[in-house]
Amino acid sequence: MLHVRSIWNGAISFGLVSIPIKLVNATESHSISFRQIHTEDGGRIRYRKFCELEDREVTQGEIGKGYEDADGTIIPISEDDLSSLPIPTAKTIEIVAFVPADRIDPLQMDAAYYLQASGAPAAKPYTLLREALKRSNKVAIAKFALRGRERLGMLRVVGDAIAMHGLLWPDEVRAPEGLAPDTDVTVRDKELDLADALMDTLGEVDLEDLHDEYREAVEEVIAAKAAGEAPPQAPAPATGGKVLDLMAALENSVRAARESRGEEAGEHAEVKSLPQRKTARAAPKQTGGKKSTSTAKKTAAKKTAAAKKSTAKSGQGAKKTASKSTAAKSGAKSTAKKSTAKKTTPRKHSA
Repeated sequence: MLHVRSIWNGAISFGLVSIPIKLVNATESHSISFRQIHTEDGGRIRYRKFCELEDREVTQGEIGKGYEDADGTIIPISEDDLSSLPIPTAKTIEIVAFVPADRIDPLQMDAAYYLQASGAPAAKPYTLLREALKRSNKVAIAKFALRGRERLGMLRVVGDAIAMHGLLWPDEVRAPEGLAPDTDVTVRDKELDLADALMDTLGEVDLEDLHDEYREAVEEVIAAKAAGEAPPQAPAPATGGKVLDLMAALENSVRAARESRGEEAGEHAEVKSLPQRKTARAAPKQTGGKKSTSTAKKTAAKKTAAAKKSTAKSGQGAKKTASKSTAAKSGAKSTAKKSTAKKTTPRKHSA
């Protein structure tokens, strides 16, 4: 049995059926609380409450509530004024409808409470409502008043108890306008396949296995400083490069997730490696350089042959020495062109 101090006493109104209940918190915070201190000497910083008219500190018992009007006038509001509000939900959780659970937007969910049956007379109607909710596969929508305002609630079955989630009013949930990317993005089927593979690889998790690592780290720091030791240092963040290729990032994520689960890199592999981009290949550039060198040699040879034929035609009536001189010059030009082609080839190959 849950022994928690109730924060509200009233009844559930289920048509003409009234179920006396106590409202208790269903959740608790385990976050570490800090005090404000004076950094020079470690002295506690405290806030004192002063009355502006009397300029003196007042006790908690002297403090009440008041509403400030537009002209600055303070209108006192007592707890009796709030407890006797002329609304049916002041002391009653009034069920107004039963709807499928998927009708409730999770964005509306607020604090959670347990509804505890108050006394023996509440046992039968409490159990009746619980079993009716189970059989209908629905949740109850109710209105109730708590901490000075009327609220919306959702009742559902948790184990053998009835829980109530406070709900925000629909007009208290902001619309997500202007938050989605404003550019046109096309998601390819293969990218979705990789995302699905990553989701399948990560699988499910038992929420009971998850814990607050931040709180544990803070506790370690506190324990170390209390013992006069140096607090543990955070590991250096990984300096990963900027991810430019979404497909490569997804493939690496799938591979890393499988390795973390002890699977072989290629075990049950459903994702094939992407073909390399043409701009990333070095081989075509090297092949292109060879083709360029071969072409240059062929061009030089053709020019040399043409030069020889031209020399032979122009020197039919001339002396043989002139023909030899012309042929030598043509051969020198051909050699120079071949040398130029060879020197050009390494530059193209390394480009």
